[in-house]
Amino acid sequence: AVVSTQSTGGDHKHTIVLAMLVQIEEGKYYLEDPSAHMLLDLTAAKFHVGMFTEFTFVLAEGQYDDSKSVFRVTGVGLPPTEPASITRNFFGNANFFGGPSTTCVNGITLLKDIEREKQDAMFVFISDVWLDDVTVLAKLKTMFTGYSKYPPFAFVLFGNFSSGKSHENTIGKLQTGFKALADMLASFPSLCSDSHFLFIPGPLDPGPGPILPRPPLLSSIVEPLTKRIAHLHMCSNPARVQYCTQNMVLFRENLINKMCRHCIRFPNRSEELHVHLAKSILSQAHLAPLPLHVLPVYWSYDYALRLYPIPDVVVVADKYDAFSVNATDSLIMNPGSFPKSNFSFKVYMPAQRKVENCEINT
Repeated sequence: AVVSTQSTGGDHKHTIVLAMLVQIEEGKYYLEDPSAHMLLDLTAAKFHVGMFTEFTFVLAEGQYDDSKSVFRVTGVGLPPTEPASITRNFFGNANFFGGPSTTCVNGITLLKDIEREKQDAMFVFISDVWLDDVTVLAKLKTMFTGYSKYPPFAFVLFGNFSSGKSHENTIGKLQTGFKALADMLASFPSLCSDSHFLFIPGPLDPGPGPILPRPPLLSSIVEPLTKRIAHLHMCSNPARVQYCTQNMVLFRENLINKMCRHCIRFPNRSEELHVHLAKSILSQAHLAPLPLHVLPVYWSYDYALRLYPIPDVVVVADKYDAFSVNATDSLIMNPGSFPKSNFSFKVYMPAQRKVENCEINT
């Protein structure tokens, strides 16, 4: 049985505690819940799949030592993830995802039929679209040429939108880059009229600093695009998209690196790092399960980072290697850094719920 921290005292049997992992004293970790907190001995602990950082909710198995007032941990795991279907069965048609509707649209038959009929609908995900890099612009033109006859439903372009090689006049360089992109798109009228274009700022793009969620890019920077693209969406970071019955969360952050650096124990190499990441964000139902001093969050807008119920698609655009993994009926993917991964990107087909790896040959 799972018990609280207060219920472990005086019990010499193995028990499982659900609580939050905290560091009250430097170098000493505790389990904390509303009832109490207790010191941990992690010397013999086995850490299961996941990335365990401070303030992570965990299931800790072990035995309480009354003589030392310490909980000797033998195993640490993440709480099981609740599938979205179970959440919706419990809460009915309440809309947790956002948008104008007060009810959840996932069960609407008409939307299911439309989703099924549009077999050729595609979402194209590209990250690190450096508009001040001539090679990146040339590869984008090659990609747009390939899609011009059959426009995708949406192009999702993640920042950073500059290479960051020079910090001088960043806004001026971005304005020049977005004008170059607008001029390029003038050669592809079918894309400008039929496809949706979503732009999501990266951590180094102009904004209020390294704090989440980030507002959209300044309108003065992207003004050339507003006159060119019919369906232009300047999004916050993270952003949410409802496509027919599918919920998508789009996030740009170098999350794997930050999670690894702040784990209390480096993830087990028996699984790839992206598997640990997917397990962590779904189990914690949050895009940034990190201490606030590592990844600050506006407390009033923390709900924008929550993953409850679990979305159908979560895109974590990270400079880490591209990946896609299915977990708890959800697809977690990273398109990788466009200029750093041989100009690769991801294409998602909602009707088949499949993702393809794509690359622009040099």
